[in-house]
Amino acid sequence: MENYYSSVNSSINYTHTKIENPGQTDFHLHDRFEIYFFISGNVNYFIEKKVYQLHYGDLLLMNSHEIHKPSFSPGAPYERIVVHFNAAIPQALSSPSFNLLNCFTNRPAGENNLIGMNRKQSEEIMRLFDKMELLGAETSSGSDVLKLAVFLELLVLINRAYFSTLAHEEDKPIVPGKLVPVLDYIDLNLENDLSLEILEHRFFINRFYLTRLFKQVTNSSLHEYIQFKRISRAKKMLSDGLNVTEACARSGFNDYSNFLRMFKRTVGISPGQYRKGCK
Repeated sequence: MENYYSSVNSSINYTHTKIENPGQTDFHLHDRFEIYFFISGNVNYFIEKKVYQLHYGDLLLMNSHEIHKPSFSPGAPYERIVVHFNAAIPQALSSPSFNLLNCFTNRPAGENNLIGMNRKQSEEIMRLFDKMELLGAETSSGSDVLKLAVFLELLVLINRAYFSTLAHEEDKPIVPGKLVPVLDYIDLNLENDLSLEILEHRFFINRFYLTRLFKQVTNSSLHEYIQFKRISRAKKMLSDGLNVTEACARSGFNDYSNFLRMFKRTVGISPGQYRKGCK
């Protein structure tokens, strides 16, 4: 595996990764926003309730409340570029007429995540990525400013591409039709009982078939998906000012200690610490 890394004040992280034989990964839920550029491999990418079969030049955007994961088919080397960043930087540097976070925040969760870049856009994106990669090795005076300038240029380009291709995004997802109403129901009922028995009776789908179908699409379990969705909702509630007990109950966790344990394992800090950091 080759891995290239650069940062701007530890708030913008760039990675360019090549893996000959990628293994399966769990769902992700980051505190930072993510720009993902696909180069090669055989990958279906799951975001919230949708799955995208990726092709060279596809660009994915994820904010800090959207769960996501790649699913790999064997036999194909995998290469991608990812930029994770603290949203406070572009938020502070946006102009009144151009919000650099627009394509990340001005949309429903799990909608319009993919930008199918045309050839010219892909070449321009790669030019900026190459500059970020080269600047990542520099330590000379002013290099951090140059890195930040390239990052801002990248966000401007992505926002322009996002709004120019927005109408075509819905052509891409490949979720089996039987899963769509189930995932919609889960999304709207996270505070309620979402056991396999409940889902089976509501949708008249055998629970074992349902779990196999979800596993086939995502290479993860339906239970894990529901847990991550609940943690995502809890994060949103904590950032909105709810206390830890309320966030636990309203996101569907019946066991407070399990909520604390799951939140810390997923987010990296306790719910209380996360709530304080949002003030």
